Amino acid sequence: MSHTLSRRALLGWAAVGGMGAAGLLSGCSSRPAGAATWSIWSTSAAEGQVWADFSRYVEQQLGVRSIPTLTPTDGYPTKLDLQLVSGTASLVTGVLGWLLPTYAARGAHRPLDDLIAGDPDFDVKDFYPTGRDICSFDGRTYAIPFDVAPTVLYYNKSILDAHGIPPPSPTEPMSWTRFRELAIELSQPADQYGFTCAPQIDDLVSWIYCAGGDVLNPDATASALDAPEAMAALEFVIGLFTRDRAAPPIRNLVTENPLANFLQGNVAFMQNGPWQVVNARKAKFDWDVVPFPAGPAGSTPRVSGSGFAIPAGTAEEDLPLAWSLLKTLTSTGALNIYARAGRNNPARRTAGSAFRPPPDNLGIVARILAGELAGGHPYRVTTNWYQVRLLLNQELPRAFLGQVSVREAVDAVTPRLNVLIRQHQDNVRLAEQRRR
Repeated sequence: MSHTLSRRALLGWAAVGGMGAAGLLSGCSSRPAGAATWSIWSTSAAEGQVWADFSRYVEQQLGVRSIPTLTPTDGYPTKLDLQLVSGTASLVTGVLGWLLPTYAARGAHRPLDDLIAGDPDFDVKDFYPTGRDICSFDGRTYAIPFDVAPTVLYYNKSILDAHGIPPPSPTEPMSWTRFRELAIELSQPADQYGFTCAPQIDDLVSWIYCAGGDVLNPDATASALDAPEAMAALEFVIGLFTRDRAAPPIRNLVTENPLANFLQGNVAFMQNGPWQVVNARKAKFDWDVVPFPAGPAGSTPRVSGSGFAIPAGTAEEDLPLAWSLLKTLTSTGALNIYARAGRNNPARRTAGSAFRPPPDNLGIVARILAGELAGGHPYRVTTNWYQVRLLLNQELPRAFLGQVSVREAVDAVTPRLNVLIRQHQDNVRLAEQRRR
């Protein structure tokens, strides 16, 4: 299997991706002949069990040995980057949706449109349109989605019951005003808090979208964080921590973990995605999920997704197995395993019914994706989002710590963010030139 790139290609990839790709230049893949190798992220034992079940399913369906490579979520992007440039990537690789444009722009994964068009048995329309969009770049399909979901609001039923507060509606999102009132009412600082989320752009962006704002301006040529809508959203959610004392105070950005806070049983509401259901099921209290609170633009939180892709340098003789493996990993049968475990909402409509309780309201995820209630906003990213995300996660949390105001944090980050956005535009132009 020949994915190996030249040193010149490696340097170009490192410049585009900015993910520390330098280092591994030697060798080609050591994949055992005829084996179905695939890589994915996995952090908890529960997640690992899901992928073990996937692996058994692959072997049953394809009749070949399945060899998954599991890597903790935080380290997965860097490891995949090194594997791609060193020629040691698996036949099929999992790709986080926010990183897909980075890999697609630099040609790390092959477009799949020819394989899709040449396979009459593959029904691409069974996948939610949002998931297909997340797995596409510049009009081409670079991955097949396996999950897609909006951010939702988890709530602790036991805390609400103890305060005589009825459960939030599973179909009518709370207003920001009502949500803030409840978060403050349910807070008893040091003992109990109304809300928790991560002080990172992945969580902040949902509030920005619900306010009608964005990180990028409409044509992705400059930052929009200093626009009134984005500023109002940042002031609101950060204010829950610093002004209202309605969230566990953030003192250490390294160890802060919203899920851990929620699982302790003393937080009423947690912002997170359905991908945490598999871990939240360990809670010792009753809980459920409801749509994200509605801001000035409605309930339109971040919609995220992930997919499986095939490395660009895959040899022609390996493509049949790679495509069969990719189809198997994203099949209804495999995604039913994923859904039943509560790992996340599957990207296929025909697998959605397997995403069963607990919690009772889990069906709202599919209804949101189908446009039947609330809404969502695709995570709008750049071809160098790894760097953008790193910058924003270094600077914006300073406001959570009370070191600077929201305005000061945004003003400080904007010049460097605009530099990265200009680099993104350069990446897009280079990708277009390569295509021609």
